[in-house]
Order: sequence, then structure tokens, then C-alpha cells
Amino acid sequence: MSKNKLTKGLVLSFVLALVLSGCGGGANNNAAGDSTAPAANDAAKKVTINMMHLWPAGISAQQNKLVSQILDDYQKENPNVTIKTEVLENEQYKNKLKILSASNELPDVGITWAAGFMEPYVQGGLFAPLDDILNGPELKDKFVSGTTEGFQIDGKTYGLPIELSITPIYYNKEIFKKYNLEVPTTYEQFKQVVKTLTDNDVAPIALGNKDRWTGSLWYMYLADRIAGTDTLKKATDGTGTFEDPGLIRAAAEVQSLVDMNAFNKGFNGLSNDEGKSEFMNEKAAMYLTGSWELANFTTNPDIPQEFKDKVGFFKFPTVDGGKGNINSWVGGPGVALFVAENSKVKEEAKAFVEYFVSKWGEDAVTTAGIIPATKVDTTKAGLPQMYVDILNELNNASSITLFADVQMKPNAAQVHLDMIQALFGKAVTPEQFVAKQKEAVEKEN
Repeated sequence: MSKNKLTKGLVLSFVLALVLSGCGGGANNNAAGDSTAPAANDAAKKVTINMMHLWPAGISAQQNKLVSQILDDYQKENPNVTIKTEVLENEQYKNKLKILSASNELPDVGITWAAGFMEPYVQGGLFAPLDDILNGPELKDKFVSGTTEGFQIDGKTYGLPIELSITPIYYNKEIFKKYNLEVPTTYEQFKQVVKTLTDNDVAPIALGNKDRWTGSLWYMYLADRIAGTDTLKKATDGTGTFEDPGLIRAAAEVQSLVDMNAFNKGFNGLSNDEGKSEFMNEKAAMYLTGSWELANFTTNPDIPQEFKDKVGFFKFPTVDGGKGNINSWVGGPGVALFVAENSKVKEEAKAFVEYFVSKWGEDAVTTAGIIPATKVDTTKAGLPQMYVDILNELNNASSITLFADVQMKPNAAQVHLDMIQALFGKAVTPEQFVAKQKEAVEKEN
């Protein structure tokens, strides 16, 4: 099982490394046959690599642009290689991956999450070990310390991460100014902000909880701030219990926010992208999400600069009497690339992944405005101030707790997500919410 949080020293080394490092279809349908020679070294042989990813142009414009550029460059440098892509949004992607895995027809290259999400694919023999390229000349010592461990099982690495994320609360500075609101540092102040906004018919928080992991972020932070990081961690990995009084209180606070009309109307039936649009269209004042959205608030040319100038962020507030630290974050290593074990072009796919990870790390900051999992030279880049500020927060982080649905094994994660939506919909009590998760975690351990 992966590390569930990164230490302050790890994060500091990450930031210092950034600042100072100037020194389509299933794998069985490939036309390339059973070649084992890398594509770059076999110019005569025509190779088709199928890749599936989750950055559609319409909702992840900068990431999509970066992926397209990497693919174009690779195919120009390797004219015998054709890369076919299938692009799906987050939840569609996860569902398609499950369907393809059932018939062992995964794409040659795809996206995975760490820990519990990845485990059944590895146990099923579907992902290929990538330690040979991780320790090869192109990528050796290139990853930020601690980022690859979440993708290791039984001493082997099955995914190469390309992102490192934390989850701030983004807010519209102009809306806050209009109603004389200050950035809250305590939960009581936060609830007063919510009340002021609702009193003025402004939706306080943008949320699309149909995808459920979005609501999980709110519960995780409340659990962290009330019960403490270790309590939440132990409940999630089964060494503790979800029935801890602090975790029950966190669930009750979620429903208190619902009762306050803190979230936009219809939030439980909206996808994350639909919820995000409430914030992007300035219909809601706040939006809790990962730093992968930095591009939309800093570098994305398709987003009006007038809007980007209005966006700020703040840390999840502390709760009076709670055990949590305001410098504790929810986040961790983001998505990674995998190679299908039964790919008929496995070695060519590995060569492409090695290239992709290297190029992504070099260009992610300036092109996509995201924090990569690899060390890159940012000394030549004119970084947006918000990006710099996020890096500073990483420097001050006391801990980073991995997303609950990623930590958990698949069945427990499914129960957690279902219970999150039920909690926000007030279909269960806080006590029922924690009891169901306790039962699910116990069954997995």
C-alpha cells in the first residue's frame, strides 16, 4: 500500500528541486505484431500505439494541448510510429477502463491512479512493470522523492506519475470584495462567509457531486481539521475506525453546510465539469478542487484574463477545538501512465512513455500550468504568481493526505463514494455514513 501522506521534508525537497534544478482500441488490435524492439531503433517497422487519456479539449484545454504536442513531436522523431488516441472525461474514462480490463483489452498506454485504484489491475496481471525505464538513463533520479511509491506494489513500479497536486479553495476576489468578505482562516468565519453570500442570493460554493470524489474533498478536509490527519488516515487504511467521534462530527458538518444552502442548486446531480462551470461563469464564489485546475486560472489563453485576475485561493480553515493543522492538505501524486502487460507493442509503448514523461515534466509548468511529478528547471520560466504561491504552500505543508477513494481498495472506495453522495443528499445520517464505510474497509482487510 502506498504512502498516504508526504512529509514536510519531502515537499520542501520538491520545491527546492523545482527552483534549483537548472544544473483508441484494445492492445490486441495493434498492427505491429509481436515486436520487442523499441520503435525509435527500428525505423523500418510500422508501429501503432493505442493510447487512452482523460483530457478532452473542451474541459482540459491546456493538458490536451500539451498531450497533442508531445504526440506530434514523438511521431515526427519516430516516423514509423503512429499513436492513436481515445479521449474521455474522468468518469467515462474510469468506466471504460473497467470494461476493457474485463476482456484484457486495455490500451497500450493509459492513465491510472495510485494505491487502491491500481491494485486490482496489477493483481490481475494487466499492467506491465516499468522499473526498467524508471531506472534507465532518461528518467533515473528525475522524479520528486516520494511520488513513485504510490504506484509500487510488491517492490515493482506499475505507473509513472506525471502530476503532484494539492487542493485549495479557489475564490472570486471580486465577489468577496463586493460583499466586504475577508478570506476565512477559521471554520466559523467560513460559515459566516457562506451566510453572507446566501443572504445576498449568491451561491457560496460551486460543486458537482454526481462524480462524488468532489464531495469527498469536503468531507476529508472537515475530518482532517476536526479529528486530525492520523485519525482519518487510520480509518481509511483499516488500522482505525470511521466511527471515531471526530469523523462522525465531520459528516454532520457536511450536512450542516447543505442545510445552509452552501452549495449551488442541484449539486448532487451535476458532474464536476458542470459544477466547475458555476465558478467559471461567476455564479458561485468558491470552488474546492485540485491544483490541476491552475491552468484555467493562470495560463489558459481561452479563459478571459479579466476572470483569471479575479481568482485567488486559500487553505481550508481550521475548526475550533479540532486536532487539524491549517497547513495539512488533501492531495498527493496525481495520475500516472501505465503500459498494458499484454500489449503487442509493449517495448515500443515503454519507449513512448519514457519520452512522454520526460517531455511532460519539461513543459507542464509553462504550457499547462500544472505541478509535475518530475524535477524541472523553472528558473527560466516566468511563472504566474498563483503558481508561485501554490509552490510556497507546498513548502509549508505539514502533511499531504492522499485522496480517500484512491487510498481505498476498489470495493471500499465505491462504498465511500456512494456514501458521500448519500451524505450530501441527506439520505443517510452521519452515523450510518461512517458505519457503512467501517464495514466496507473491514471487508477489504
